[in-house]
Amino acid sequence: MNLFDKMMQQLDGPQGRFSLLDRYYSGDQAVTFLNADEAELLNRKLFRMAVNFPRLAVDSLAERLRVTGLRVDGAADARLWSDWKANNLDEMAAVAHREALTLGECPVIVWADDQGNPRVSVESPHQCVVRRDPATREVVGALKRWSNEDAGQTYAVEYLPDQIVWFVAQSAGAAGGFQAVRKVDNPLGVVPVVDLRNSDRLLGPGASEIDDLIPLVDALDKLLLDMLTTSESAARPRRWATGITLAEDLDSDDPNESSALSNPFPEGDKMMISESAESKFGQLPGADLSAYQDAVNVTLQQIMAMSALPAHMVGITAANPTSADALRAAESGLTARAEARQVTFGRAWEQVAALMVAVRTGADPRAIHTSVDWAPADTRSAAQEADATVKLFQAGILPRRFALQKLGYSAEDIAQIEATPASTN
Repeated sequence: MNLFDKMMQQLDGPQGRFSLLDRYYSGDQAVTFLNADEAELLNRKLFRMAVNFPRLAVDSLAERLRVTGLRVDGAADARLWSDWKANNLDEMAAVAHREALTLGECPVIVWADDQGNPRVSVESPHQCVVRRDPATREVVGALKRWSNEDAGQTYAVEYLPDQIVWFVAQSAGAAGGFQAVRKVDNPLGVVPVVDLRNSDRLLGPGASEIDDLIPLVDALDKLLLDMLTTSESAARPRRWATGITLAEDLDSDDPNESSALSNPFPEGDKMMISESAESKFGQLPGADLSAYQDAVNVTLQQIMAMSALPAHMVGITAANPTSADALRAAESGLTARAEARQVTFGRAWEQVAALMVAVRTGADPRAIHTSVDWAPADTRSAAQEADATVKLFQAGILPRRFALQKLGYSAEDIAQIEATPASTN
């Protein structure tokens, strides 16, 4: 089996898992524990119950992963940052982070456009796969496959260190029967595809932030469905009456009964009146739903432990932080996880930046040293942060450029600040 066929199999293998993760991220998963009796009690009106904590867990991490600058050999590179923005990566980088956090990986392709400028595209792992050498873990190839329903064809591009090969199959959604139709040399000398892989492990596929939450979310959905079922059938107080003469329905269609008995007090009546002195009225207590609240709270605690989401993010309003310091303390676990993802994804973005420089300059991407600047992952009080930074700058501990970077300014913003005279309003 050649490398092309191996990558085709590698691309097809996890598609079922990706579809499952997509459903949980979008909140479209099937109700796991809804049985026929519960469906009947709910009048078959509730077949989807999704408390979408998977999306919250992914988005809460992704919104803390913001690239603010790129460096080459330790210095901010304005041209590289301009290429970054020209490829809409200031927006698409966030999409790549969500894809990697949701599905475990997200490939990024770097090539050149017709004018020789770097062209970067963020790809879906549904369509693109990266293959590594099991000995060195270096990327040895990549494959992108997509279909054109209108043309009735399926296309594939194989990315190799020495060449790029285009393939076509004469049917939409094809998994085989591809014919090579075009080849071009790859002057970069490396596979121009970088994989943002969400994993702290050496081997195996990337991990999704949703994996650990799936059984807990299913359990939470089940508890809420049970609560709704109980609320519909037993939580509403029921009234009773004795010593009442039941009303007769003389227009009954039942041929076996001369008349049919009916409730003299319709459900919507607010008052019940009887002329009989023997009549008695009362009310049955509704079911206590507090046990469901206790079970939901236990499940929420497990979700918080697995996702590092603080209590005020999962809807526990009694746990709202009362100060900026309390807020940072409550979000410390989420901040630490976001900073770890900055390290994980930072290396991949450095490779993307090196390929972008290589496309523009013709240099060997393996000889280009790049680094990525990230916005702070924690929640900060702007006034306190500015005050502390100014004091460190005035004491001579921090240089001016580093102080501006610490305040969250991008390399482009810092360059504009330094180019503007201090007296300019």
